Amino acid sequence: MEQEEQHLLDSLRRLRRSLRVQAADEIPAIEHVTFAQRIADAVVSVMGSWTFIIIQSAVLVTWIATNVAGAMRGWDPYPFILLNLALSFQAAYAAPVIMMSQNRQQDIDRRAAENDYRINVKAELEIELLHEKIDQLREQEVLKLTEAVMRLTMLLDRATSETPSTVLELRGVIDPAS
Repeated sequence: MEQEEQHLLDSLRRLRRSLRVQAADEIPAIEHVTFAQRIADAVVSVMGSWTFIIIQSAVLVTWIATNVAGAMRGWDPYPFILLNLALSFQAAYAAPVIMMSQNRQQDIDRRAAENDYRINVKAELEIELLHEKIDQLREQEVLKLTEAVMRLTMLLDRATSETPSTVLELRGVIDPAS
């Protein structure tokens, strides 16, 4: 593993340990949310619901039907200028509030993505480190097997040059004490 990667892995390990210790010692602090952010989140949660869409649709249909039927003579005739004004007013205030809430959510998502990236980098470096350890173990095993083959080859060479009784001893057929 390169020096830079080792340094990065060490710093990620320290960061993760400090976060674990912090989580164990104290309840994680909830992000400080301002009053305006709470309002923006509440407005967005209401305006982004089916309940709001259904209620607003019912209000619009009732408004149009009441004015077309003439129940409220002259209040908001056909081009529905007052209705357009009300909807424009609603859109003018809803859009910035929705954007504020989305920006805050985007910041939260960005922090989560950065954390995920750090975890993925750490996992990649840990896996690379494990591969290196496995390669080292494999090299040691191959070296031991090579030494064992060399010893067996020497024993076989020596056994073939000696008497047949030595070969039988090596094979364990006869007891060398007899």
